[in-house]
Parts: sequence; C-alpha cells; structure tokens
Amino acid sequence: MGFGQFISKPELDILIVTHRDIFQNSAYEHSRFSAEYADQSAIIILTASDMKKIGIKDNDRVLLKNKWGKVIVRAVESKEEEEHAGIAYMLNSPWSNVLVSPETNGTGVPSFKRIKATISSTEEKDVEVLPVSKWENQD
Repeated sequence: MGFGQFISKPELDILIVTHRDIFQNSAYEHSRFSAEYADQSAIIILTASDMKKIGIKDNDRVLLKNKWGKVIVRAVESKEEEEHAGIAYMLNSPWSNVLVSPETNGTGVPSFKRIKATISSTEEKDVEVLPVSKWENQD
C-alpha cells in the first residue's frame, strides 16, 4: 500500500450538453453494437483548461458520475476557439443516457440536454457503463 492511495483524484463539476452527430448516426445505422459506434459515441468533449484541472490528456479515460449513474468514457479536447469551461459536450448515446435524471417535473420527458455531473480521471482502460452493483455502496 502506497501513500498515493489516500490522495483523492481531482474532481470537477460540469454541465453536459448532449447533441447528435452525422458520423455517429452513420455508425449507428451500420450497427449500434459495433466498435465504431462505441468509438463515436462514448466520448466527452472538454476544454483544455478543464482537462488540466483534473490532470488528463486527450484520449484519456474519465469517470462521469451523478446520483443517477456512473460511466467511463474517453475525453477529447475541444477544438472550439471560444472557451467553455465547466461545460462539456457528449453525443446523445447510451453512455450519456446513463446520467440522465428520471425526474421529468411533470412533463413526462427527461432532460437530455443539461446533465449535471462530476468528472475525474480513472485508471480504467475500457469504456463502460458501470453496473449498479459495482458502485452503489461506494458513495
């Protein structure tokens, strides 16, 4: 056991905005169970400043979590010229849907566009949705 195990990884509260993408849609039409679809869908786009705050680089895996779920995805640096610190973008997919609140505030439709979550680095190499049994007693 090393001393490093007692130091928590930096976390950052973010607002995730979901969107659609023509390349992801093309992969979905081909096969929604393909590696290509997962490659296009299981990513989060962050600013360089947010990536630096949590100590990650382009294509590192990150853990996203909120009270509705946890998921591991690949982080990609934003190519936008304008800074959007604290705001991240994800494609509308099974990975982003894990974090969607089931609360609809009487509308019957969950909010897929404004998802509040916490992001941190992870040592995991695989992109995955974490089953409830893996994390339910850890918080």
